Amino acid sequence: MNLRAVLGLNVQRLRRGKGLSQEQLSFVAGRTRAYISNVEAGRQNATLDTLVALAKALDVQPKDLITATAPKRHTGRSTKQPARGSQD
Repeated sequence: MNLRAVLGLNVQRLRRGKGLSQEQLSFVAGRTRAYISNVEAGRQNATLDTLVALAKALDVQPKDLITATAPKRHTGRSTKQPARGSQD
């Protein structure tokens, strides 16, 4: 995966995790909504200044935007422990 794709996926994941729309992120980062959309799609080659602006807007470190993360796999198994209740 190329770096633009990694950046785009990370921006999208973090933006959605914070409950922000592309428009809201664009306002905070000082970029247009179309620019944010192009970054997320991997069509826009972001500058270092943009990387810093996006990191600040998402409250993460710039390295968090360009570091590939392994996708979480769902195995269908629950990892939660059974609830402990009072036993009579």
